[in-house]
Amino acid sequence: MNLEWIWFLESQALKFENMGCLASTQNKSGGRWPRNVGEVAVFVPGMRIPKPIDFTQPFGDGLSRDLVERLCALRTRIVVMAGQEAPRATKPRRTATQHGGSTMADLQQALEDYLPVLLGLVENGNQLKHDLQFSWLNQEDTAEETTMSNSWYEVLSVLHLMAMLSLSQANLLLLPMASNDGHLSKLSEERRRACIDMLLKAAGYLHFSIQHVLPQFPPELRKNLPLDLEEGVLQALCLQALGQGVDVQLGMAIDSVKATLAVKRRLACEMVKYWHQAQENIVGLPLMSGWGKKHEHFIEWKYAEAKRHVKKLL
Repeated sequence: MNLEWIWFLESQALKFENMGCLASTQNKSGGRWPRNVGEVAVFVPGMRIPKPIDFTQPFGDGLSRDLVERLCALRTRIVVMAGQEAPRATKPRRTATQHGGSTMADLQQALEDYLPVLLGLVENGNQLKHDLQFSWLNQEDTAEETTMSNSWYEVLSVLHLMAMLSLSQANLLLLPMASNDGHLSKLSEERRRACIDMLLKAAGYLHFSIQHVLPQFPPELRKNLPLDLEEGVLQALCLQALGQGVDVQLGMAIDSVKATLAVKRRLACEMVKYWHQAQENIVGLPLMSGWGKKHEHFIEWKYAEAKRHVKKLL
């Protein structure tokens, strides 16, 4: 099942590409970034941070000692790294830093190492599914801590964190780098392509969460999920990632001397579609002040901005 899960995420990325998101990108770019396009920024909601748990107590002889030790080591590494990186990841930075990018990449790798082991246990009906208390808290609200004894909650929380890290890395890639003389250099096509890859990864993690993890929750347990893990919020984030990927591609097309007006119009219309769908998913949710309202306002702004792009290209 682990190989199938990896294949699924890769197939989602290919699916999004085949929808027209990447096919129109030109290999060469030229000209200056037009002033009316505006700055592309990736909104990252508050990250959810895992709290330590003791894997050795609930099981007895249910799992091998080696597997229990591996689970402990993998999750402890994530707890430590997330506690260090998450507070920095969503702080605004004027320039991208190698330290920040590499730290997030290391945490992402730790999560990728942990998730297949966790999935292997829960998908085989292991007692891990109900014996442990998994606790996660929202970075932006330390009072908002949610604990559940179902390991699908752990899977969902891990995937959510992986998606948020991908969005954060996309954000870093879009921030201009400072040159030796103190001026901000223009974003290279390589960085923009890398950003699109990160946005597609985030969309893949979120899509998998919605289609294959949320259905594993009993209805009564699903009602107790924190708001940032509800289906509408996850859908909005997934569509946001796709919309911002097209946003970056539109900027590349505008810069390209080879991109036709028809290509630019199609990308602009596609961007409007994603932001409209994102807004439909998040509107009406009981979002309180803080990250939820910021997220809602960000989607409203990007939707309005996308519609302006279409009007300019008509």
